[in-house]
Amino acid sequence: MAVRLSVGSVNKILNKEVVEKPVLQILSYKQISGGGNERFRLLLSDGEACIQFAMLATQLNTLIHKGELERNTVICLDKYLCNEVQPGKRVVIILELTVLARGSEVGQKIGNPVVNPGVDPSHSVASSNASKMNAFQENRQTHPLTGGVISKPSPYASSIDKSAQTQVHPISSLTPYQNKWTIRARVTNKTPIKTWSNSRGEGKLFSMDLLDESGEIRATAFKEACDKFYDMIEINKVYYISKGSLKTANKQYTSIKNDYEITFNDETTVIPCYESVNVIPMLQFNFVPINNLEQVAKDSLVDVIGICKSSSDVQTLTSKSTNKELRKRDIFLVDQSGTEIAVTLWAAEAENFDSSTNPVVALKGVKVSDFSGCTLTTVSATGVQINPDIKEAHALRGWYDREGQHIQTQLISGKPGAGGMTGAGANWKTFAQAKAEMLGAGEKADYYTAKASVVMIRKENCMYRACPREGCQKKVIDMNNGLYRCEKCQCEYPNYKWRLLLQFNIADFSENQWVTCFQEGAETILKSTANDIGYLKESNEDQFSAIIDDANFSTYIFRLRTKMELYNEESRLKTVVVSVTPINPTEYGKKLLNDIQQMESVL
Repeated sequence: MAVRLSVGSVNKILNKEVVEKPVLQILSYKQISGGGNERFRLLLSDGEACIQFAMLATQLNTLIHKGELERNTVICLDKYLCNEVQPGKRVVIILELTVLARGSEVGQKIGNPVVNPGVDPSHSVASSNASKMNAFQENRQTHPLTGGVISKPSPYASSIDKSAQTQVHPISSLTPYQNKWTIRARVTNKTPIKTWSNSRGEGKLFSMDLLDESGEIRATAFKEACDKFYDMIEINKVYYISKGSLKTANKQYTSIKNDYEITFNDETTVIPCYESVNVIPMLQFNFVPINNLEQVAKDSLVDVIGICKSSSDVQTLTSKSTNKELRKRDIFLVDQSGTEIAVTLWAAEAENFDSSTNPVVALKGVKVSDFSGCTLTTVSATGVQINPDIKEAHALRGWYDREGQHIQTQLISGKPGAGGMTGAGANWKTFAQAKAEMLGAGEKADYYTAKASVVMIRKENCMYRACPREGCQKKVIDMNNGLYRCEKCQCEYPNYKWRLLLQFNIADFSENQWVTCFQEGAETILKSTANDIGYLKESNEDQFSAIIDDANFSTYIFRLRTKMELYNEESRLKTVVVSVTPINPTEYGKKLLNDIQQMESVL
């Protein structure tokens, strides 16, 4: 079969000259090991010279799998990049291509090509790049809030990007053995700042997910680097990033398919990229249909998209391991499979989420759980996008508006607290029912919801002096010298904070139950803050007692956790208040109507 190659195009491409849609022949290909993603390297020929390092973009891997890029195949490079990964070595990244002739049709190598190592000295741009980079250095300034490096508006802006391109490394080529590298990448996700405190010290950090044409990688900034770059870096913006430390990735905290991750250090630079940003792809998803999630291994991180059909109110609970108060909201997602699943959002995501318009929710790296059915929960690495501008979201919106909102969905979750007052996960019980069903007697704790009234509160030991340090709730010891010692923090403080730990009896029409309630729920019941109540406890015993007494016979919606625990070699049922909600007559009325309708359907 007669095919004309673009003779001479290889030298032009490797010397950064623009060649529109060159026609080349594939002489061979091989899979590249490492990097997390499946990658393929091609040997390309124009009949006279060869490109030894041509990398196929991951979205084109299916062409290899289907056998469309066999040996001797002739292709047209519709879209490509040429990046210098080290002096004298350039890599061509193929983003889009068209197969002009299959290898079996061509049947042989065209011409007598020789391997071209990379750069023609006569076309060197080193000197001009150096002058442009000097101009760039002179036009750098420090971010006024963070100290991060940014660039001033400059007549050299166009040249800066072009010169920087010659030094860009593909993300997939990064390894811990490289000392000098620069990547040009889009920030697809940025976590909130997290703090930690342990025996080795304390600090803060945030992480981001970076994406270029070749793949993804996670980067983390600690302490000073966290302060320096957090406010500067924005999601969906493109940056030049260099001089970070590379180490083996911890797969426990990220779903990104890369064997390595970046840690920012004192020498790391982050420079905004203002040109050629369109060649950097947007966030990539690998969505798993909701009806397939039950087959996914527990604790796996997956990508999921769905319409938010309903959501619960924000709830407050106390972490058993850290004693910190956490805010959460459960939302229900449904997709074209007609399957519905509960997803737990945390912190700011939970507080800011609005389900009133049934938005499309795309989740990147959400954790699969088998707690009370199949459920999902966001983690620090999860990216949450509301109504993203992607084809899957548009298709999902069209389906839901046409038919999805009218069909009966199948719920695969029984997440406690999900679905609101009338939702399937609310698990309403009377205390008599809870006792008859022996809730809490199993291996795992049981959750249920009850409408009940406070009958009696124990005033003794209902509050304690706690460590004033943020995040620590340990009881302090009065040293009788004006200082209070926290054994957990191994520190002494001149002050403390009050914390509530209420034990009280609640009752409905069928039975009663002793429960334990922590800070925020206790403040709701007592209608006052812990600090104010603690002040009265020390200064005015009568007013303190009045606040406790006034809380009796008030009625609330209680979310309860019950579990049999061993105490002094004796099994006791311990019931803890997860949340306390004042009764909303409208919502509770809907719940009663729903109960009546269910009873009618049974009769």
